Amino acid sequence: MITLLLILTALFGVPLFCVIGAIGLYSFSAAEIDTSALIIEMVRLASAPTLLAIPLFTFTGYILAESNAPQRLVAFTKALFGGIPGGISVVALISCAFFSAFTGASGVTIIALGGLLYPMLESEHYPEKFKLGILTCSGSLGVIIPPSLPIIVYGVVAETPIDRLFLACIIPAILLMGFISFYSIKKGFAVHTVRIKFSLKELISTAKAAAFEIPLPIIILGGIYSGLFTATEAAAISALYVLVVEVFIYRDLHFFRDIPRAMYKSMVLIGGILIILGTALGVTNFMIDEQIPMRLLEMIQQYITSKWIFLILLNIFLLIVGGLMDIFSAIIVVVPLIKPIAFHYGIDPVHLGIIFLCNLQIGYCTPPIGMNLFIASTRFDRSIIDLYKASAPFLLILLIGLAFLTYIPWLSIGLESLLSTAP
Repeated sequence: MITLLLILTALFGVPLFCVIGAIGLYSFSAAEIDTSALIIEMVRLASAPTLLAIPLFTFTGYILAESNAPQRLVAFTKALFGGIPGGISVVALISCAFFSAFTGASGVTIIALGGLLYPMLESEHYPEKFKLGILTCSGSLGVIIPPSLPIIVYGVVAETPIDRLFLACIIPAILLMGFISFYSIKKGFAVHTVRIKFSLKELISTAKAAAFEIPLPIIILGGIYSGLFTATEAAAISALYVLVVEVFIYRDLHFFRDIPRAMYKSMVLIGGILIILGTALGVTNFMIDEQIPMRLLEMIQQYITSKWIFLILLNIFLLIVGGLMDIFSAIIVVVPLIKPIAFHYGIDPVHLGIIFLCNLQIGYCTPPIGMNLFIASTRFDRSIIDLYKASAPFLLILLIGLAFLTYIPWLSIGLESLLSTAP
């Protein structure tokens, strides 16, 4: 009855960390375990060295969002890809995906870049549904582009090295963006969009304008995989780098007026995630002590013997979860339950991470209550039904990509294998 009551309170809008914390306190108390175990778990989380990467990368993203970096990067991408048929749609895709990778929230991308990219797509006479669909769904791809915040949260919860996850995300991100780019180019041919003449002068000009921002992903990933610094150190370096660039070089932001605002916005987001993470890990330890994952495994084994059937059911389950919960809550609550079961079926934890992240990012755009659908409905003043229809083709493409990534593990772990065997 108490569990049912807690679920009902969550449905009526009680904050998730309160519900999870209450479940944890009740569970420990019912098992006659000191409830301070929940607090001890939160203290252990706070001492985890990888935890520092979460607020630092988020702060980096919010500084970029508050500056004029989006406009400079969109201009550069337009000069680079605008000359191909459907090039403006590819510009929108890449801009949204990479912007979300740094801000950690695709909803923020729709709000921040929607007003900039929608008129560009409109000027090329793209159909209304296509414009709404690509701007609604593209930002969610940032979830699987390093240094995306959900990747780091998954690494902390699943106790999987973050550098391995970053590396594993490269091919899946290219694959999904490639599928949507192909569709966009095909649509560009179909509607006879006006091609922008490629200009080397324009490309050089925009590259110079964004010269300090374009190398940021290379600095982060190159530094990690060359062994110069860890993922946590990369987060600190990126935060300091963008702070210096946006405040003292471009002077888009005022140090005493704008930086505190960016700090406030980013830390409010992170505070909510960390509270949920701390309470959820306490509950997770209780479930492990009570062998709940093992009991679930025993029950599943009675009906499912094939790894591939398990993966099909896992995808269906995660798509539903992604449509009902935000991605951070879903990772924190579901990963500890699924990871031991997936291990039994021989699924690599890194491959499992890609499956989780891809499913949950698709959940942002999945009817009936995908978060991005409602944000886009508000941002572009369209009915939610219009957004359902507009996102359907992109949702189908993402599901096809998900099938490739689920059933071809090499796409997730192959790059690491190639690099480890290279002389």
